[in-house]
Amino acid sequence: VTATAIPECTDPDDVSATVKAFMQADLPLELIEMLEKIILEPTSFSDNRNLQNLLLLTAIRADKGKVVNYINKLNGYDAQEIARIAVEHGLNEEAFTIYKKYNEHALAINVLVDNIASIDRGLEYAVKINQPAVWSRLAKAQLDGLRIKDAIDSYIKAEDPSNFLEVIELSNRAGKHDDLVRYLQMARKSLREPKIDTELAYAYAKTDRLHDMEDFLGMTNVADILEVGEKCFNDELYQAAKLLFQSISNWARLATTLIYLGENQAAVESARKAGNTQVWKQVHQACIEKAEFRLAQICGLNIIVHAEELAALIKEYEKRGFFDEILSLLEAGLSLERAHMGIFTELSILYSKYRPEKLMEHLKLFVSRVNIPKVIRATEKAHLWSELVFLYVKYDEFDNAALAMMERAADAWDHNQFKEVIVKAANVEIYYKALSFYLQEQPLLLTDLLTVLTPRIDHSRVVKMFLRDDNVPLIRPYLVAVQHLNIEAVNDAYNDLLMEEEDFKTLRHSIDSFDNFNNVSLASRLEKHELLEFRRLAAHLYKKNMKWEESITLSKQDKLFKDAIITAATSGSSEVAEDLLTYFVDIGNKECFAAMLYACFDLLRSDVVMELSWQHGLNDFYMPYRIQSQRSLVDKLAKLEKEVKEHAKKVTIKEEAEAEVPIINPGIGGKLLLTQGPSGMAPPVYMNGTGMMPPQMTGFGGF
Repeated sequence: VTATAIPECTDPDDVSATVKAFMQADLPLELIEMLEKIILEPTSFSDNRNLQNLLLLTAIRADKGKVVNYINKLNGYDAQEIARIAVEHGLNEEAFTIYKKYNEHALAINVLVDNIASIDRGLEYAVKINQPAVWSRLAKAQLDGLRIKDAIDSYIKAEDPSNFLEVIELSNRAGKHDDLVRYLQMARKSLREPKIDTELAYAYAKTDRLHDMEDFLGMTNVADILEVGEKCFNDELYQAAKLLFQSISNWARLATTLIYLGENQAAVESARKAGNTQVWKQVHQACIEKAEFRLAQICGLNIIVHAEELAALIKEYEKRGFFDEILSLLEAGLSLERAHMGIFTELSILYSKYRPEKLMEHLKLFVSRVNIPKVIRATEKAHLWSELVFLYVKYDEFDNAALAMMERAADAWDHNQFKEVIVKAANVEIYYKALSFYLQEQPLLLTDLLTVLTPRIDHSRVVKMFLRDDNVPLIRPYLVAVQHLNIEAVNDAYNDLLMEEEDFKTLRHSIDSFDNFNNVSLASRLEKHELLEFRRLAAHLYKKNMKWEESITLSKQDKLFKDAIITAATSGSSEVAEDLLTYFVDIGNKECFAAMLYACFDLLRSDVVMELSWQHGLNDFYMPYRIQSQRSLVDKLAKLEKEVKEHAKKVTIKEEAEAEVPIINPGIGGKLLLTQGPSGMAPPVYMNGTGMMPPQMTGFGGF
């Protein structure tokens, strides 16, 4: 069949039946031999596509060595399908040959790079063929093989920007920015993609091609400049970032970038144009890190006007130890139009920490603009007692101010200021603490303090306080000043003090002027005094308290007969006077006897005096008294006689007046009697023209 029948056969049906039979009998080699006879040799079936396909397929399955020969000799088979099946059976070279033979260059390059995996052969093939599709497919294979430069060269030759996303990603990863620039420049010619322009700008920055970047930014583009600028900034490409931020007038980011470029002045100007607190904070932070304190202050002045930012800013300076700088910043901020309470308060707190010598002056100038409770806590923590007292006073915390001055006297006490503060204290107990404090610390100024406290303190309590420690002499002027109030405790203390001082004149004045004290107690102590004048004062006190016998007895003991005589005269008691008169007679003191007769003239009974003078032969001393007694008696009788006569005269006149008043209707002004009837019923009497009395009313009204 193979040798003779089939080659000579011209009937297609016979050939078809024979082929089917060979295939059913699974005789691939015999089938190949038969097909070679009818295809390779000149027959009527040499150009039959199906038979050529069958020959190639059978060879691919049964005799792979002959496939290449068949490919080259045959021309009528289905190339793409045969090539595909060849690839499936691992006949990559045969498939490549098919594609190459039929000018399927794109498919051929696929086989080279995908199946044969020979990029070098692919490159040779692409160079030979030099078609964009081939270059593009080669480029993709090179890119997958991370031969980025070669891939970009291939894409450029292919002028294919379609795979720009992958090219950009891998190039950035590999740092192939120079090659990426070439690729993106090619891509921009045909595509207007934001990603392409954005990455081109970034690639310019990474390759330090700033002039090309400027040209790029100057022309129309669709790049996301802000994104590029941020990437450049993060990569510390500050010059590039500067150009990018400038091109879009992003003053905020430009300001920060300029700081890192060392262009601090320009950074501040950009921040001023931005006018954003966050920008000021960023620039300020950069200035702080660069120790550019002059520029940091400019930035800081735009930050501290926002109260919520002030605490963080101060904390940053303190953390870095820049104490002088933060003080200078806040001092400059005091003159700002937008200066708020927080600035004045925080500066006060900083002064308390780092420049305590400046705090008082600052508080005096701006106490109305600080948060006083907050500064009080700071000064207390810093142990600045004078400033603490000042703040308490300004905050109307006079009680605390006074207590602070007493507790920290060495630093905070000032006498004049204390006087001004203590009188405004609301707690009365502080007055007495102040007195105790002065007694211990400043006893010589006690009087001055008591002068201002006089209207506010309990004088009895004050006296008891000083009596307890025997310090009454320290408050002598105070006792004098308040004695006019006539308080018992004050009088007792003052009188005792005068006794100690042996000032009997002042004591006598005190006793006579102010009577609210324990008279008997004082008198009992005075009568035992060693000085005569004080015993005399005891007698005087007894006299004031109508203890006549004690007073006279004391005067007699000290032979103060004059005082005794005056006491007897003052007593108004005949018995007391006569007892003293008898005493003088008994001791033979005739002069005092005579003085007694004079001083107690009204108290002495003349018969008693007469008897004493007769018994003791004192007629010469008695005679003036007798004469005066007689004269007084005569005067009394004359006066009595005159009074009797005047009384009799008045009685007579009264009787005559009563006799002249008529019994009935005594007239107007007369005394109304019950018998006169109701008031107004009896009209007055008028004489008529005849000289006769008109008819009288009967007492009954008319009908």
